[in-house]
Amino acid sequence: MTQVQQAVKLEKGIYNVLVSDNMSEDGLKPILESATVNVVRENIYETSLPLDEVDALLIRSATTVTSELLDQMPNLRIIGRAGVGVDNVDLEAATSHGVVVINAPDGNTISTAEHTFAMLASLVRNIPQANQSMQEGRWDRKKYQGAELYGKTLGIIGFGRIGAEIAQRARAFRMNVLAFDPFLTQSRAEKNHVTAVTLDEILAQSDMLTVHTPLTKETKGLLNEKTLKQTKPGVFILNCARGGIIDEEALYHAVKSGHVRGAAIDVFEEEPAKNHPLSSLPEVITTPHIAASTSEAQQNVAESVSHEVLGYLNGKPAPHALNLPYLDQDVFEKFSPFTKLTRTLGDTASQLFREPVKEIEISYAGEISHQETGLFNRSFLAGFFKHRIDDYVNEVNASWIAKERDVQVSEKHESESQGYANFVKAFIRGEHSTIHIHGTYSQEIGARIVQINDFKLDFQPAKHTLYVRHNDRPGVIGKVGQLLGVHDVNIATMQVGRKEEGGDAIMLLSTDKECNEKVIQAFEEIEEIISVSAIEL
Repeated sequence: MTQVQQAVKLEKGIYNVLVSDNMSEDGLKPILESATVNVVRENIYETSLPLDEVDALLIRSATTVTSELLDQMPNLRIIGRAGVGVDNVDLEAATSHGVVVINAPDGNTISTAEHTFAMLASLVRNIPQANQSMQEGRWDRKKYQGAELYGKTLGIIGFGRIGAEIAQRARAFRMNVLAFDPFLTQSRAEKNHVTAVTLDEILAQSDMLTVHTPLTKETKGLLNEKTLKQTKPGVFILNCARGGIIDEEALYHAVKSGHVRGAAIDVFEEEPAKNHPLSSLPEVITTPHIAASTSEAQQNVAESVSHEVLGYLNGKPAPHALNLPYLDQDVFEKFSPFTKLTRTLGDTASQLFREPVKEIEISYAGEISHQETGLFNRSFLAGFFKHRIDDYVNEVNASWIAKERDVQVSEKHESESQGYANFVKAFIRGEHSTIHIHGTYSQEIGARIVQINDFKLDFQPAKHTLYVRHNDRPGVIGKVGQLLGVHDVNIATMQVGRKEEGGDAIMLLSTDKECNEKVIQAFEEIEEIISVSAIEL
């Protein structure tokens, strides 16, 4: 499109919106009924609309947006993904092309919560099994005696939007509701009328247990052979969240043994899960990943992105943007090191501070304090929340995520930079404790973590890091090195910090590979070790 054509088009206020995948007609009404939009509903690979005239692109999962495709769309301003996942969009390429990408994170909350509760009710009353027996001409009244939900204890592992919706429905059935989430504050638990408990407590006390966490290295196999044995005999287990949170083989044997009375599973480690062993068990209900598949959910996600795309084309901000708009090269080069520093500080602090957070305060001193620090705040929050929620987190939506989770965020500018040209200090207050983390950046030495709580050090952040708290005794460092050597883990760098001789101390070690759970548990053999955390950046 020529500059003259573009000018004429902008003057008329008409934008071309290409809807590449099948979407709800009702959900698309905001753009279909808009006088400022020309909507073309054709597959992007076969459309008659010239790609260089497309202003907005609406997709689901069938269309893959690559850098090469974006090269053909120089006037594209926004991509709307009608759903949660954006694996089919090259976010980095979209950012470099100046294209904003949005999704619809709330669109399937209700449908997933309702499906989970429908699975729960069907499970305890043997509804699918009884229906099957009737279809086969049998009348097995006694065989399919069920259990009531009234008065039972429902345990919800992972208390985000969906977990909160399930809790509301459970209370309507007059169930007792327990919630385990490492980042659930007491105030939010009280607001949702649930009891916040530990993982061990929720395993031991729940009659029914449902998981709604993101799939991370911490939650993969969260319910496994060991933790399933900690549950009450006769427990019911549900997973409508992510395949892999439950060890499927361990669950199979727990059901076969009778320890788990029944299970309802909608998601699997490998999909499609045809002829899955769990589906062969009469005590188990399985569905083909359909928790979010309702006509209302599909309408909601289409309507959400339609409204937001239309608003963005007409000059309004995009609340669910997933990427940063393109920055001029000189601006990017100027701020990139500081955003990387603050994001790393947030990421590190989050992995060290595994408890509910109420307040985050970020302080700046030195040259950095004279810059516009809003971007650095968002960078810190993006790093901090990356491991804590089941949504894509970045500098655009990090502040919104903090607000949604009742985390108070503030910033300060101080004159004392402790001798550094640039100095960033973060204070995080949780339910029971606090943590301080300090960092700096200079062109000569790069990014450094220079203090954690009262321990001063000088550590260059690394991809694989071990944080070790220990008693300052002769030989401890040697024991740590020997232990890692036995487990074939090579130490790249080490920094030690202490407050006083013979007191508490810390080590920060960068290693050549990730330390798995077996390595972390091995540290229990060293008497002087207080705690060990593996940090992955």
